[in-house]
Amino acid sequence: MVSPGVTWGLLAAWAVHDAEELATMARWTRQAHERWPWFPEVSQRHATVAIGLMGGVMAGASALGARTGGRSPVFQAALLGFGAHGVVHLAQAAAARRYTPGLVTSPLVVLPFTAWAWRRLRTAGVPVRAGESGWAGLAAFPAVAGGVHLLARCLTRPRARASRQVPPPGGSRP
Repeated sequence: MVSPGVTWGLLAAWAVHDAEELATMARWTRQAHERWPWFPEVSQRHATVAIGLMGGVMAGASALGARTGGRSPVFQAALLGFGAHGVVHLAQAAAARRYTPGLVTSPLVVLPFTAWAWRRLRTAGVPVRAGESGWAGLAAFPAVAGGVHLLARCLTRPRARASRQVPPPGGSRP
């Protein structure tokens, strides 16, 4: 039997990690854009919406994990993607030679939780899908993250207001 600490723990670990990203992403991307003009800048509103949307993805994956005792391929793909995401944060910081959002919680929360969760799944006798579905999960991660950011962009971009001219009563438009 897999404890809820494994399945719902994914959502909790994600929340701790993304609280760091929420607090630092907008300011960091603004500074990074000044240093590297090709680097995209995101607003605090965009970061908040994107993190909220990803929270929905992680909540869904955790719920599937809880319902299936950790056997859900979606849960396992999310767990694998979460761990890989932590490694990416470390690589980004090394490449940038400075702090990047998520750097602090990656070695303190993301990687230890991920390793612990995989051990708990194996100890409980849960078949771990590290083969094809694992690679599919890793391949899906950039698409999911990109989709979340694209949707966040659509939801947070300023909307152009159509200027409607209302004709005066009894008259026509000039």
